[in-house]
This record gives sequence, structure tokens and C-alpha cells, in this order.
Amino acid sequence: MTVRQAERADLLAVYHIEQEAFPQPWPFSAFEGFLGEPGFLVAQATGTTPRETATVGDDGRVVGYVVADTVPNHGEGIGHVKDIAVASECRGEGLGKRLLGQALRVLADGGAASVKLEVRRSNDVARDLYADFGFEHQGTVPRYYDNGEDALVLVREF
Repeated sequence: MTVRQAERADLLAVYHIEQEAFPQPWPFSAFEGFLGEPGFLVAQATGTTPRETATVGDDGRVVGYVVADTVPNHGEGIGHVKDIAVASECRGEGLGKRLLGQALRVLADGGAASVKLEVRRSNDVARDLYADFGFEHQGTVPRYYDNGEDALVLVREF
């Protein structure tokens, strides 16, 4: 598996994974807006077959992504992990951990002093992943999601 910066050719695969992974998916245009951000990374399966980014799951194809960026805040950057997902057929193989780890390195290298993210209260798998990386619950946003579910705001200091 290779983790690299996202390219325009990856967007359809990223969009398909997003549609599959979330009940409230981002629109395609949202991903277009993050092209060029150092924290927009994709996981690409590596193998001997040619790369086909419009499909997911096989060797040479995009099987996961993370979108993260840094915003200035009184001289210190704050990183924000905005979105992360792995294709269903590739879950449980450590790709989310690899993507998140690389995104955190990119944010730290970009000057972030801390990183925040929002996660559904019911998403135990994601919450466990974030806890493994030292994220701590800092607040709750009531009814953040369309279905009325709360978002937990998690923060990690560098």
C-alpha cells in the first residue's frame, strides 16, 4: 500500500468511497476544493496491474483517503482532520491507521500545534482509532449530523 497526495484522477474513486462510507456524504465538488492540499492523501493498493483510479479495491487502485488541513490561529497552526474513509472491502487492514498517521505527520510538518476532528458519537471504530493516536474528547456539538446525532470534538496536541 502506498500513501500519497491526491491527484485529480483520484477524485472519482474517493467520491465512490465517500458515498459508500457515510450516510451524509460530501459532494464531489468538496474534494475538488481540497486538491493541492498537502493533507489530502490517498491510499493506493500496489501490485502488478495498471492503475485504474476510477474503481476501488484491486491492486493499483485507490482504496482510502484522508482530508486534512491547517489553519493559522494566533501564530500557531491548528490542524483539522475533516474526512477519512477506507473502501469497505479493505477495512480492518490498518489503512485508516496508516492514512491518519501520515496526515498527522503532514500537519505537524506544516506547523500545526494541535489537531482537531469531529466524529459521530456512535462511531466506535473511528473513536478507537483516534484514541490510539492520543486524541481526547474536548467537547460535544449537539445534533451536528443530519439525523440529529451529536458530534464529539476530539483534540490532539503535538
